[in-house]
Amino acid sequence: MSNVLNDVRLMFLHDTGFQYVNGPMVIMWLVCGLLFYLAIKKQYEPLLLLPIAFGALLANLPTRALYDGGWTLEGMYYPTAGLYYYISQGIHLELFPPIIFLGVGALTDFGPLIANPRTLLLGGAAQAGVFATMFCAVASGLFTLGEAASIGIIGGADGPTSIFTANKLAPHLIGPIAVAAYTYMSLVPLIQPPIMKALTTDAERKIRMKSLRKVGKLERIIFALVVMVLCIMVVPDASALVAMLMLGNVLRESGVADRLVKACQNEIINVTTIFLGTAVGMTMQADIFLRPTTMVIIGMGVVAFGFSTASGVIMAKIMNRLSPNNPVNPLIGSAGVSAVPMAARVSQTVGAQYDPQNHLLMHAMGPNVAGVIGTAVAAGYMISRLG
Repeated sequence: MSNVLNDVRLMFLHDTGFQYVNGPMVIMWLVCGLLFYLAIKKQYEPLLLLPIAFGALLANLPTRALYDGGWTLEGMYYPTAGLYYYISQGIHLELFPPIIFLGVGALTDFGPLIANPRTLLLGGAAQAGVFATMFCAVASGLFTLGEAASIGIIGGADGPTSIFTANKLAPHLIGPIAVAAYTYMSLVPLIQPPIMKALTTDAERKIRMKSLRKVGKLERIIFALVVMVLCIMVVPDASALVAMLMLGNVLRESGVADRLVKACQNEIINVTTIFLGTAVGMTMQADIFLRPTTMVIIGMGVVAFGFSTASGVIMAKIMNRLSPNNPVNPLIGSAGVSAVPMAARVSQTVGAQYDPQNHLLMHAMGPNVAGVIGTAVAAGYMISRLG
């Protein structure tokens, strides 16, 4: 009888997935539980953190059929690839991040940047966090130049660009880099205000900026096309991201392609977000994610955001020294990271704490959208030099 029970037990283990469960998998289940909690309860970037958490859970279950499949004919087994083998090609073939940028372009108003072009400097200054973090990662001795560059892009607060760069320079780090990027993007309202307040005075926080002029349709379209041409000419490796960003924006500003604009803003970006998030999560297998370097990457994400925020604020203060007759509220410098429009809203919120009648949101959108362009260009430069 005992032999029969033992045989049944062995057959059960052989035919099910319980035989594959181990300690690291259980730890990753707890990590996934934390991500679900942050996405659902705390609502930290739920549109992406939730698919990532779901994909990570799948990655730590015996789900071979998601990558491997097969069919039989006359008793013969013919192996084929599974569902997520094909979906993950959207990352490996660099399809998903540019498509996300198409939707971002269709949702973005470049008007504030065009009306006040000097805020482009604030978006550029914020990229200092990208390079400072890269140098810190290299100095630690734990990462190669390519890995360090991929980690540095976290400071740009741009998830798709972080994934795009990591796929080029450090594909084995896509999981932790994506989790760090999107987690800290959601924590922008918590990370940035203390830095903004520490670097500014009460008088600076109360600076009221001149009203922005109205920008016409033709000017907006020309701006998008000119920026695209210049960026691609200077940094060809950023062309996929910049081109799709500007395509979405030209469709938006043309006023004659409403159906396409709505598709970019809704169906296309939403479907791509689901596939991108779950595909990224599927890279978070326990043996890859549970390494000391993962904790270092997550820690450096905070450093990256801190450097980027501080750089933007300091640049605004420098601009005020050089042009005292047309001052810039330094709080909008923190919006130079490309977390659109969250970083701009943080500038508005902090400014309103000191002057409720001071409306900084539209002014902050200038450096905010400049940060999107700046991070894409920075990523393209790193790829061209290190790829």
